[in-house]
Amino acid sequence: MTSRLERQHRIARLRSERTLVPDAEAQAILHEVDESGLFEEIEPLIAHHTGRPCQLPVDALLFGMSLASARNGGIVTLTAVTDLLYFSLSDPMREQLGIRRYADHDKGFEAAYATVRRLFHRIILAIDPSPLPKNHRLDRAHADRILAEADQGELAHKRTLMLKLANLILAMSLREAFPLLEDHWDGSACVDATVIGTYAKGLTSDSPVTSSDPDAAWYIRKARHQDPLALDDLAATDKAKARKNAKIQKKAERVKKRLFGYDASLIVARDPRRDGAPLPDGSADPEVVPALIIAFSVDKPSHRPGHVALEALQHIDADHPRGYLAGDRLYNNQQPENFQLPIRAMGYQPVYDYAKDQLGVQAGVAGAELVEGNWYCPSMPQTLKDATKDLLAKKIDKQTWIEHISARAAYLFMPKQRPDAEGHRRVMCPAESGRAQCPLKPYTLGRGIHMPLVDPAPNPAGSSQCCTQRTVTVPPEAGANLWQPLQYGSEAWQRVYFRLRNSIEGINGYAKDTLRERLEEPGTRRIRGIAAQTILLAFQLAHANKRKLTAWANAIALNGDRPRRRPTRRRKTKPLGTWTPKGYDTKLGE
Repeated sequence: MTSRLERQHRIARLRSERTLVPDAEAQAILHEVDESGLFEEIEPLIAHHTGRPCQLPVDALLFGMSLASARNGGIVTLTAVTDLLYFSLSDPMREQLGIRRYADHDKGFEAAYATVRRLFHRIILAIDPSPLPKNHRLDRAHADRILAEADQGELAHKRTLMLKLANLILAMSLREAFPLLEDHWDGSACVDATVIGTYAKGLTSDSPVTSSDPDAAWYIRKARHQDPLALDDLAATDKAKARKNAKIQKKAERVKKRLFGYDASLIVARDPRRDGAPLPDGSADPEVVPALIIAFSVDKPSHRPGHVALEALQHIDADHPRGYLAGDRLYNNQQPENFQLPIRAMGYQPVYDYAKDQLGVQAGVAGAELVEGNWYCPSMPQTLKDATKDLLAKKIDKQTWIEHISARAAYLFMPKQRPDAEGHRRVMCPAESGRAQCPLKPYTLGRGIHMPLVDPAPNPAGSSQCCTQRTVTVPPEAGANLWQPLQYGSEAWQRVYFRLRNSIEGINGYAKDTLRERLEEPGTRRIRGIAAQTILLAFQLAHANKRKLTAWANAIALNGDRPRRRPTRRRKTKPLGTWTPKGYDTKLGE
């Protein structure tokens, strides 16, 4: 029989032995926090001159959260912060941070935890853009009254503070990256919203009470979540296909994914000029920095996506360059004043793909026609205007579509100069720019049979401005929701669009790894409310950045030595110039 003394000894062995955090590790993280600017932003928000003094300095809490993130895969819990701050630091380190000592027993831990919790919630209260109470269900009518009576100006100010602090936390992970990006990044990025769960139960919209996290909402995705341009979405041509499509449509109405939480709009930086393929010796290319999250914003799922994306973009340092900005079809479906025009005013050039109802001629200005994002001659053959439509209707095959897209280039309007301060731009018709010949402009004839001859249709009202003037002015609002500078379907467009879109899809999966940051899982952020969720999410995103940078650095052969790790194996892909709206490549000639 086990004696009482031996039993106590065995239980003592089962207790986790505290391991001190090395001072060198602690000093490195403290330096990051000191350089972040977070203390200078937070201290004035919670400063008070009456009552008991705060028993935990703000910079110590920030240090503890950063240390917990580094040691726990980006996941920050206040119990872990308490354990690290009060029971895992050396005495000199604790004195440097101004942390008092608590006894190492249950009451001591609870007292220390209460100190950490009070300070964290004071910070959250100062930046919370929602007036609704958390952690209990509230009568919905009462919640509506609270929202109606709230000071919207103050709430907007708090939201600005919340996003500023969150992006300062994220910026700590980029301190080493931006010097590496300086000569190897053109400012291009991709924006996308990814759903994250919240630690609360979601209720139906007709529920008489709110959720315990009243700031969150439902994200719902149907079963058939794929490219709307996919060829098997075509209308049926016979009864058998009609029955098959009816079954598919019924299946499409099923909910594939349902999650109660928030949308995080991520801005991911990547240089689309480089493919990131390993070097011939198998090591990573030191001149191709991996895709990194450089800014983000948080809101309810599918709630003001364009506005939320703009909020994130505003947190990118103005000293960084501006290049292409890619987004999925959600973003070119916004009101131009909410997304497309503001990003162009910020210096970005949009890159889009298009849905079925956005194909063919969509707008016009001075006679020029907007076809899938680009301005073309109004006399461009109808077969070229409808190339993508005809592909989806199975009137042409993939090879013919590729040829039609290539033939469109001869009818493309070309810029004569850069846009002015207001965004207006002078453009030339293809005949003026030396890409075609037009009988309406006799001086463009006789250039050779290698140039297409435009065949203008008779017009009783007379020729349009673009056919009688050498240049025309395109205002920024003309076709603003669909316009893009790159010719849709061209190799240049493919290179930029797919590399940027693939980068953000890749990093979404990277940060949602169930063995790492587990970004989507609600249990990794156990404090309710949009402010707390945003701050805790910032630490997870920062950890994903650091982990990605470390993996990239370990795959580089420094000074001719072998890399510590092999880069991720890449699949062999087909060449650019063969993209189709089906969403995959096909070799020329097939």
